[in-house]
This record gives sequence, structure tokens and C-alpha cells, in this order.
Amino acid sequence: MKVVGFAGYSGSGKTTLVEQLIPALKLRGLRVSIVKHAHHSFDIDHPAKDTHRHREAGAFEVVVASQNRLALMREFEQPTELTVHHLIAELYDGVDWVLVEGFKNSDLLKIEVWRAPSASYVGKPARYMHDDFIVAIATDAPGQLPEPTLRPVLDLNNADAVADYLVNNQERFQYSFEDRLD
Repeated sequence: MKVVGFAGYSGSGKTTLVEQLIPALKLRGLRVSIVKHAHHSFDIDHPAKDTHRHREAGAFEVVVASQNRLALMREFEQPTELTVHHLIAELYDGVDWVLVEGFKNSDLLKIEVWRAPSASYVGKPARYMHDDFIVAIATDAPGQLPEPTLRPVLDLNNADAVADYLVNNQERFQYSFEDRLD
């Protein structure tokens, strides 16, 4: 499997880019999975549903499945911050690409999503100058990057071009579980 992260500040366009990359990669015949970091408490089931009732009753894990999907919910007894590598290990191994949103401080190869300050977006500092794991920058304003770079600069608004970059450089993103879960 190949793994690439997408790092950037809130509002920079990470989710939109990843959302557009999924069908762009699928059109190329590739199976795609997503790992997303949530900063706060979140829930995927709702009160009065069986799975929610089981979790509320104290189940450590609840797996629910139908002929169309499977979901695993795990309650941690103590706050636990899993690494991105632990989450990747939970995925089905028949996937071609894993797109990781968030985990900006991880040791995964990443594309930085950077947007220039505008009337609708308060600019945030770029990370590529200080993060050796950032291998490319996806931006809507290449001429406004804070510092010149030799890294590829991709069009944030062209998911097909970003997908082409990933596919054309796929060997670079090959993921190995060895030494990742220590």
C-alpha cells in the first residue's frame, strides 16, 4: 500500500482536496482508504441506536456490519493518543492508497496544503521550510509562497493533477509496517 499525508491548518482546504482525490484515484482503478485525525470527542452513532446503547453500557468494542459496510468503535478507558501508524495497521490490507488527513507532525511523507491570506482566509505559516517529511505543496497561490522551494508545487484546485503526481511517484509512497509500531 502507498500512504501519503495531507498537512495544513484548519480552513486551508485539506478535506476538500482529499474528498476530490478519492474519485480521481478511483477512476484510475485504485482502492482508497482514509485516516483522519479528530481533535475533539466525536461520535459516529446516535442515542437510541443499538451500537450506542452497547457502548453506553460499557462495551470496550462494538463491531457492526451489514452486507454493505463494517464499523468498529472502540472506547478507551483512559485518554489514548494513537499514532497514525496504529491507525494504518487497522485498515484492510487490500487497499492501494491511504490518504491521511491531519497528523501534521507525523513521520509520513506529506503534501502541505497551503493557502495564501485573503479576505476569506486568515493566512497561517507554511510548514515546508521546517518539515523534511513534506514532499510537495498544494496551493492556490504559488507566487505567494513564503520561501522558494525545490519541492513540487501542485495546484490545490486540480485534484487530477495531484492524483497524477501521486501515481507518477507512487514508489516513493510505498508503506512498510516494519519498525512503525514501536
